[in-house]
Parts: sequence; structure tokens; C-alpha cells
Amino acid sequence: MKLRDQVAVITGGSKGIGFGCARVFAQHGCRVVIAARGVEAGRAAQRELQEAGHQARFIATDVTIEADLQRLIDAAVSEFGRLDCMLNNAGWHPPAMSIDQISLADFEALVRLNLSSTFLGCKLAIPHLRQTRGSIINMSSEVALIGQALAPSYVATKAGQIGLTRALATDLAADGIRVNAVCPAGVMTPLMQQWADTQYDPAAALHMVDSWHLLGRMATSDEIGEVCAFLASHEASFVTGQVICPDGGATLGYRR
Repeated sequence: MKLRDQVAVITGGSKGIGFGCARVFAQHGCRVVIAARGVEAGRAAQRELQEAGHQARFIATDVTIEADLQRLIDAAVSEFGRLDCMLNNAGWHPPAMSIDQISLADFEALVRLNLSSTFLGCKLAIPHLRQTRGSIINMSSEVALIGQALAPSYVATKAGQIGLTRALATDLAADGIRVNAVCPAGVMTPLMQQWADTQYDPAAALHMVDSWHLLGRMATSDEIGEVCAFLASHEASFVTGQVICPDGGATLGYRR
């Protein structure tokens, strides 16, 4: 159990990649605090982990509100006595649109959700992470590195997370805090299935996404969770400021 007795806060942790991370962290002995807006999904995630014998708590959180994030961090430390890892995973990918179709208000709203929340999550967790010499993991995306058609707002926010990661890794090294970013490619999540179900042929749509990866398939959320668990563990004690791409080879060039 590489994360035994650690405490992690995972935003957007009730489903998809976030819940995969929560599940894997818990399996490695971590006490997990799940943050999400959706109360029903959050309670279900907490219940599933607790029924499996893990220590987990759900806290309803809107990551775009600083007071909510402060309450989240305070509650995690109050309940479990420490904080070892802040995993900033909450975010959203808007529908495909060109820059001509995106208003400044919509762009700024996505920056608030995807990037500003990461900044605040880091800022508010750091005082506690200094005490444990803990780590920060920021969930970015492979598209921050290679671009994506009709997604300028999303790509910009995800690239911003990488810049923030490297800046904080530089600033916080003296405190013993490691900061890394994870950039998945396609991950088979409920959200991915929902997208496929809107297509003319859902099975063909999923097969197309599979084919973009050199390994011929998408990742599972648990596979992304295992990468994050490594980064949060003492096994990664010399890893900071890095951009880790569990992408099935997608960034080497999509197969057409």
C-alpha cells in the first residue's frame, strides 16, 4: 500500500477519471476526500469506497468558489488531521466550437473552472502540504501538448495548468512539495460513453477514438489513477515539475 496513512483531496472525484483516482488511492491505503458539485454522485462514490472498507468522505464543492475550496481543505484536515496530496481534477470540455463562436464570457468561465480552480486548489492546500512535504497533481490533457481542433478555450486552460505546474514546482521545491501534471489521452468514462451515444453510430465512434492511440484502445480511469498514485507516493520522491502522459502513444502521432 504505497499511500498508507496519506490523505488526499481529489476535486471532480465523484466519477470518471476523478473517481478512478479516488478508488485507486483508497486501494493503496489513502484516506480520500472527494469533492464534486453533484451531491447524489458524490454520496454514491463515498458509499462505494466505504462499503469496500476504505476511509472516504464526500464534500459538496463548487471549485469556482474560493470559499468552497477553503471549506473543503479545512474539512479534510479537520477530519483526517493532515493533507498529503492535492489532486486538481475538476474541469469540463465544452462542445466543439471555433474561436469565432466563443464569447469572452464563455472563455473566462472555462478559465475559472479549469485553470483558476487549479490555482486556488494549489494555493489553499500549500500551507498544509508544507507540513507533510506532500505533493500536488494537476490533471491536464494531452491536447495541451498537441492541440485539438475546435477547442481553443479548453486547450488554453489545460496548457495553463502545465505552466502553473512547472512554476510551482520551481517555487515549492525548497519546501519539499512536489508538483506534477498528468496529461491523459482518451479515457473510457461515462462521459465518453455519453458523447458516443450522441453520434450516429456509437460503437463506430468509440472505435474511432480507440484508433487514435498506438495501443489501439482508450485508457481506463483506474489506469490514470495508478499513474497519479505513483506520483503521490514516496516512490516518486525525485519527480517534480514533470508532465506525465499516460496516452497509449497518442502524442507520438494519431493513426489515421
